Formats: sequence, C-alpha cells, structure tokens
Amino acid sequence: MKIRLLAIALLLATPLAQAQHKHVHGEGRLAVAIDRDTITLDLELPLDVAVGFERAPKNEKEKAALAAAEQTLNDAAALWLPTPAANCTVQFAEVGMPKFTGGEHADVDARYVFRCANPAALKGIETTLFKQFKRLYRLEAQRVAPSGQGKQRLTPKAPVLGW
Repeated sequence: MKIRLLAIALLLATPLAQAQHKHVHGEGRLAVAIDRDTITLDLELPLDVAVGFERAPKNEKEKAALAAAEQTLNDAAALWLPTPAANCTVQFAEVGMPKFTGGEHADVDARYVFRCANPAALKGIETTLFKQFKRLYRLEAQRVAPSGQGKQRLTPKAPVLGW
C-alpha cells in the first residue's frame, strides 16, 4: 500500500514538477511508477524533438510528420522494453499531441501502462526513443518502485533505466 501511495504521489506531482522545469529542446522528461505488477510511464517531449518544429504545421509535409510522430509514440511495445524475463505487456497507451493554441513551446505528453506476469524479474526498462527521434539527446527520468526511488539521465549511449 505504501508504494501505491508513493507512486500515485509521484504521478500526480509530475505535471507540477515538469512545469517548474525550463523547456529545453532535445531534452525529455520521464516519470516511472512501478506498483506490484504494473508499470506506468509518463513522458513529456518537446515537439521539436519529434518533428523539428513547435508550431502548427504549415504544409502537408509537416502534417505528415506530426501524424508519423504520433503513430510512433503510440507504439508502446516498440518504444519501451522492460526486462524480457518480467514478461510485460502493454495495457494502455495514450499520446497527447499539442493543440497549437498559442505561441508557447509545444510538448507531447504520453502515458503508457504495462502489466508484468513476473514482476520480480523486472530490473529495468530500455527505450528506443533515441533511435526514433534523433533530435532527442537526453531523457531525465524519475522512478518510484518497491526497491525505492531514483533519478537517472538516459542518453542515446545509455538508454536503459535500471535499478
């Protein structure tokens, strides 16, 4: 129960914590909560990382780039690779693309939920985000799990969140 409350607190605090961080091109944020057999990942990426611009699309090529980025981000099983022995499967994926209501920086927000048949074997989660989005050079990750809390910086050369 304690870990569940901690996980909920982390996830609820994430938007506020992220709002306090400066928007940095090339840098995303990831909050991970592990509760028993469930992994929840909350991702925030600058739109520039995904498509190369942060405004409403101006032509068909840019519209296609937005659609392709959204499709890639919706493929949770390809983006997130929990320890294979944990036998985790995607339960939920939701991607929120920007609405372009103003001139502010635009971010993509996504949530992914996995359920693991063997959660005791879960030792980490690898991401392919760096391969999919070449403009991404850093992902600041926070996690809360039965083994404790932690922070880690993921990069193209170190794409695994481990514990």
